[in-house]
Amino acid sequence: MIFTSLFITIFGQRSIMKLKFILMAVCLSYGVVHAQQFAKGVVYNDINKNGKKDRNEKGLESVSVSNGRDVVLTNSKGEYQLPIGDDNIIFVIKPSDYIFPLDNNNLPQYYYIHKPNGSPTLKYNTSKPTGKIPASLDFPLYENKEDTHFRALVFGDPQAYTLDEITFFKKGIVNELVGTQDFAFGISLGDLVGDDLILHDPYKAAVQEIGVPWYNVMGNHDMNYDVKVDSLSDETFEYHFGPNNYSFNYGNAHFIVLDNIIYPNPRTGKGYLGGFRKDQLDFVENDLKHVSKDKLIVLCFHIPLQHNNSDVFRNEDRQRLFDILAPFNNTVSLSAHTHYQQQLFYDKKDGWRQEKPHHEYNVGTTSGDWYSGEMTPNNTPSSTMRDGTPKGYAIMNINDNQYSFDYKVANKTKDYQINVIVPSVIKSKYLKQYHVYANFFMGKEGDDVQIKIDNGPWKAMKYDLMADPSYQYEVLKFDNATALKEARRPSNPTLSTHIWSFRLPANLSIGQHVIEVKAKDMYGKVHHQEVNVEVVK
Repeated sequence: MIFTSLFITIFGQRSIMKLKFILMAVCLSYGVVHAQQFAKGVVYNDINKNGKKDRNEKGLESVSVSNGRDVVLTNSKGEYQLPIGDDNIIFVIKPSDYIFPLDNNNLPQYYYIHKPNGSPTLKYNTSKPTGKIPASLDFPLYENKEDTHFRALVFGDPQAYTLDEITFFKKGIVNELVGTQDFAFGISLGDLVGDDLILHDPYKAAVQEIGVPWYNVMGNHDMNYDVKVDSLSDETFEYHFGPNNYSFNYGNAHFIVLDNIIYPNPRTGKGYLGGFRKDQLDFVENDLKHVSKDKLIVLCFHIPLQHNNSDVFRNEDRQRLFDILAPFNNTVSLSAHTHYQQQLFYDKKDGWRQEKPHHEYNVGTTSGDWYSGEMTPNNTPSSTMRDGTPKGYAIMNINDNQYSFDYKVANKTKDYQINVIVPSVIKSKYLKQYHVYANFFMGKEGDDVQIKIDNGPWKAMKYDLMADPSYQYEVLKFDNATALKEARRPSNPTLSTHIWSFRLPANLSIGQHVIEVKAKDMYGKVHHQEVNVEVVK
């Protein structure tokens, strides 16, 4: 009381009121700070790989750790601290030259699910209550010297709707890769299964057989549809795979994995829309603050960025992503979803802010055309995609901060890159009615595709945006069948972005002829394919 009376005498009644407000604000701020929850711990080199930090094991400095939005670097002792709420996944962004522990399915163990009250109860499994955050949430890493030249497997849409289709996936794709030593890791670009999320477990078991670390992207068929907000549509995916927005380094490349499906569609209230939430793009921005500008940035998501259709992908989200990427000169995106294969490029008219366009490889799918078509000798559906691309998978080749891709057709030799379409036998007087068509699976408009007949000169083939004639023929076998077809009918054809044509010369002599097609891809590699044609009188 004496202090208050003295303060009023010296400074007046108005000043004491100001002091009360200041003290109240300080107290409120103090309460807020103390109400905020934090995750803290150590990222360390687990020398003996026992999953706990021993005295002789040092913390790792300058490793990024995230809560899905914020990204912090560990200090000199490997320590970090991050704010958390009641629905967070804390994860480490793998530094180069280290590897995470792997679970029994070869899935990297780099995250901790923090849901004190658990996930909502939904149709499919979700996270149980995790309780209070550990006092020290520590993450082990193992030293693993990495080459800046490496290869990675890229799967589009395994998308099995049944256990039978999981078997098709294993027999048609996985079996030819079991035990491979050629790849640093693999990644599936979403639609791991087809709506029945119980199949996530057999999917994991199938991919595990390949024997390399595996990363996963969420697709629109991996979501919880019994929710009302997008932030909860990934609850079962998180239960099986951890965060659906994360990143990791390998060699001189930085990979960013994003869920780019907004559900429900905010424009219609039903279905989904391609795009990103603000917190997701905040994560990308915060993550890249700690990434050297000379790194190769590889973005992995499910739905193509679709520069020509705002009803498929939200333009403003793509624009912010492009703005964030503007300082990085070496970038590429990977997507799937369409069940055909195409090379997409974004330039200044699309909002890309560099002279060199941004390349998005829309990868062909491991399920092909949803496991349709005639059965093959290994008792799996042929599943050729509706642009004429055979089912298969991509191989990403990284050379320091540069990249290239190969497409591997399932159960074919690696040099099978072009399907040459022409009759095996043609009557001489009808030659001028026939064309040779070349479906160059990795091709795009502007590629150099040429043809040679016997020992003649090389001649340019004509680029044609058209349906693949060979694929059309496979569909027509079902449409004109005179007996029951047990297999699923292939989907209707779509225009293919990688077909070239050449009219056969009318003066080809009677007898056998060798037709050779060569195509140069965007990386400078030249591919060849030969077929034989007999001309009869």
